[in-house]
Amino acid sequence: TQQTYTELQQAYSQFNRALFQDALPPCLITLQRHKKTLGYFSPERFVNRSGTRTDEIALNPAYFATRSIKEVLSTLVHEMCHGWQQHFGKPGRGRYHNKEWGQKMESMGLLPTDTGKPGGKTTGDKITHCIVPGGTFEQVADQLLTQTYCISWVDRFADAPADKISVEGVDSDELATMGIQLGGTDPMTNNSNRAKYSHICSDRKPVSVWGKPGLELACVTCGCAYERH
Repeated sequence: TQQTYTELQQAYSQFNRALFQDALPPCLITLQRHKKTLGYFSPERFVNRSGTRTDEIALNPAYFATRSIKEVLSTLVHEMCHGWQQHFGKPGRGRYHNKEWGQKMESMGLLPTDTGKPGGKTTGDKITHCIVPGGTFEQVADQLLTQTYCISWVDRFADAPADKISVEGVDSDELATMGIQLGGTDPMTNNSNRAKYSHICSDRKPVSVWGKPGLELACVTCGCAYERH
């Protein structure tokens, strides 16, 4: 735990200093496995016992083995740009990536795109990015990676097929030796083709049910829909 989060905090501090002039406040970095999501930013998600609030930046460890360290760090900066906009700009509604955010990304040397390739849409709910060769982000990342920096721990159940592997300094055979299952399935994952739905009605405890994907469930007491997870 200490090794993993020290490495992520080191990267956050260096990018904050080099790209944001240390303007970003501290945040709480977490690891979250949200399917098909590389990471996300959640403003004021945590609060301490004194009432102080802080933002969350989450990274998905399921992709750590199938992306280079530089690509993982680019996701960190992607979310830091959301943090910058939260404190100094005008965020879009929900998780919408608006024009202001896109311009900040481009100034960092990260090109917004909805396709993962240059030329895609630069605004929308689901926007990723490309690293601009020789851009500001890449220059700072290269400085960090010339040190002894690395992301030491990766998820053994890599969330990508083997032909998309891109781990710096490690080939597919070495990953297999490490016990990483490329495109493998986590044995803790539900594979029964059932989905989980949950709902909280008034002051009652949460209620969860399992059923086929695509069900439309509603509470008979309040009429509100169950949320699928």
